Amino acid sequence: MIELLLDNKDGKVWDLSSIVSDISWKTTRIGRPGSLEFTLVRGGIFQAKDFKINTGDVISFRYDSANVFYGYVFKLSESNDEAVKILCYDQIRYLQSSDTYAFAGATAADVLRRIAGDFGLKLGRVDDTGYRIPTLLEDNQKLIDIICKALDLTLINGGRNYFLYDDFGGLSLRDSESMLLEFFVGDSSLMTGYGAERSIDSDTYNRIKLYRDNKKSGKRDTYIAQDSASMARWGVLQLSQSVDENMNDAQISDMLNTLIAVKNRETRTLKVDAIGDVRVRAGCYVPIVIGERGINQPFLVDTCSHRFDGGDHTMTLELKVI
Repeated sequence: MIELLLDNKDGKVWDLSSIVSDISWKTTRIGRPGSLEFTLVRGGIFQAKDFKINTGDVISFRYDSANVFYGYVFKLSESNDEAVKILCYDQIRYLQSSDTYAFAGATAADVLRRIAGDFGLKLGRVDDTGYRIPTLLEDNQKLIDIICKALDLTLINGGRNYFLYDDFGGLSLRDSESMLLEFFVGDSSLMTGYGAERSIDSDTYNRIKLYRDNKKSGKRDTYIAQDSASMARWGVLQLSQSVDENMNDAQISDMLNTLIAVKNRETRTLKVDAIGDVRVRAGCYVPIVIGERGINQPFLVDTCSHRFDGGDHTMTLELKVI
């Protein structure tokens, strides 16, 4: 059922499946690599004397023959007992490096391809993201932040939500709407518990202020959209940000309308504990059915944590209404 292999990059591959415990696999939708953590017993009865594990070694994990995780050892934690805790990350971890980039008329997919090529990272399926960003200038920024900014601009201006993840060793960029799972989680289906939350504390704004430095006039042009009804109810929650100097008034107006439509609402999150299914990962949509809450709709998975312990496989999903 569990297959966990270690490649020392010296021509030898070790099967760790029978000597590991406490396996956990976690994925996050934005800005963080997928991780795999597990514990092995040093000098265990099934462990060969020439066995070794080092940082940089390759780890692959499959469950019920399904590809789950492919990545690299980043941390080994040892103590005076026989347990060794191993932390691995997928390729997205390498996007924590910083560099300077300038793009003109590039799509988010183009940005990913160029960065991946420059840093020797492998690509998987990369969907056409459509929207061409007029200019994108980033000075000594993290690679993942540059890509995420390109994806944010694509959502705001192109209206499509794409998400980046490592698909068993290949950086993939997919339209989130194409990743709707064909089964549901909830009443009488996998779910073992849940918790719900509504908030205006993290990503809710009812006043959007965009500004553009006008080189011709030497002044700063300001554009504002706001919702008086929610301002009376919640107070003023303002988001202020600059826009590209090459954007025209119509483009800025469209951006304002999109931002106020997306941001002027409560953030609703749902946390679900369930029996595990490795098809669920951050970035996909999963239908949720909870009768007592009147919930029957797809939710976007923000974070997903799987735990494999003996023959038990459970998962915890943090979900977001989009």
